[in-house]
Amino acid sequence: MRYLPHTEADREAMLVRIGVPAIDALFADIPADKRLDDLLDLPATRSEMEVEAALGRMAGKNTPAGSVPFFVGAGAYRHHVPASVDHLIQRSEFLTSYTPYQPEVSQGTLQYLFEFQTQVANLTGMEVANASMYDGSTGTAEAVLMAHRVTKRRKAVLSGGLHPQYRAVVETVSEMAEDAVVALPPDPTGTEAILDAIDDETSCVVVQSPSFYGELIDLAPIAEKAHAVGALMVAVFTEVVSLGAIEPPGAQGADIVVGEGQSIGNPLTFGGPYVGLFATRQKFLRQMPGRLCGETVDAEGRRGFVLTLSTREQHIRRDKATSNICTNSGLCCLAFTIHMTLLGETGLRRLAASNHASAVAMAESLSEISGVSVLNDSFFNEFTIRVPDDAAEVIDALARNGILGGMPVSRLEHDQPDLADLIVVAATETNTDADRAAFVAGLKEVLS
Repeated sequence: MRYLPHTEADREAMLVRIGVPAIDALFADIPADKRLDDLLDLPATRSEMEVEAALGRMAGKNTPAGSVPFFVGAGAYRHHVPASVDHLIQRSEFLTSYTPYQPEVSQGTLQYLFEFQTQVANLTGMEVANASMYDGSTGTAEAVLMAHRVTKRRKAVLSGGLHPQYRAVVETVSEMAEDAVVALPPDPTGTEAILDAIDDETSCVVVQSPSFYGELIDLAPIAEKAHAVGALMVAVFTEVVSLGAIEPPGAQGADIVVGEGQSIGNPLTFGGPYVGLFATRQKFLRQMPGRLCGETVDAEGRRGFVLTLSTREQHIRRDKATSNICTNSGLCCLAFTIHMTLLGETGLRRLAASNHASAVAMAESLSEISGVSVLNDSFFNEFTIRVPDDAAEVIDALARNGILGGMPVSRLEHDQPDLADLIVVAATETNTDADRAAFVAGLKEVLS
């Protein structure tokens, strides 16, 4: 797409047409103290070669996840992605695809979205899934809004094990809608009294399992209490591979299941783009955000696929829409679907078992270090350790020694000094015995 700048006369004509005196009037909703008075202090114009060289130097400062022992998770995980996934998604008919409004010319795109929905429904143990959200965090906020529509209530209870960034997105969306949010304190050990927070004004209770701290949560009693007062149970996950090892949320009573699908088919890529997964029960289908692809037959009885139930979207319903999801993470969906197809059920279970075994080995080794303790009674491939020093300083020291040892909780929970000694550690199938040994040796050295 070419960049064609407007002339001053163009701008004046446009302002007259829409009836505003100046461009600044278009930004009236932005508080004055948040606006810039002048241009940003950026470098002057440079040649293409100079820009490439400058960006190359900046990129050279990064430490690629695969170049050192890597144990960072906290919502984004390093897994092996088969080369065939990247090869297939770069086919031109996939790489350039967008929203498939014309089914007669978009059968391939619609079919893989249909397969994606089927895979997500099977993984989560739910009856229906949509054709993706932007990511897990915004998907969680959409789940809360959906619960409000279903229950006609406007108060969400958030578990203290919910990812802090997911919690922040829910709080931001809820504040704009003037909905109530009860966010419980951080819960590293999975022992919070969440049942006590659910009352007859509650629209939904949002619980992540495995939690941000890695703890596996029994969702069944929470769902039972929620249903007893007419509320919905929203189950959240950030590590989709865990669904290859634990009982699916749908079987534990969840009404809406939402999470991040990055771990299947999608590399870390500096934090995005990722793909949000969203599934629910058939009876709530018409309140589900996003789009749904359906299977049908044409006039001659041939199998085909169509985009259906999209009237919930803003481009169709405008201000009456139940969601503003007007596109999806299509290419990321395709990567997810290809990788999941290559794995199959047996492969996913083996992958999950490998992840769990890697994490167990890592936790056992770290717990033998003097002053280090593992907080979790049960976990999948991620767990929380307590160290005798400031966790952020420990992680920085490890990084200087070429080891990316996890996520200090204080990096996301800034105002919780009692959590400053906690580190969330993730171990996947990509970690070797040498990686684990290096982490243990490095941590011993830093703490000595």
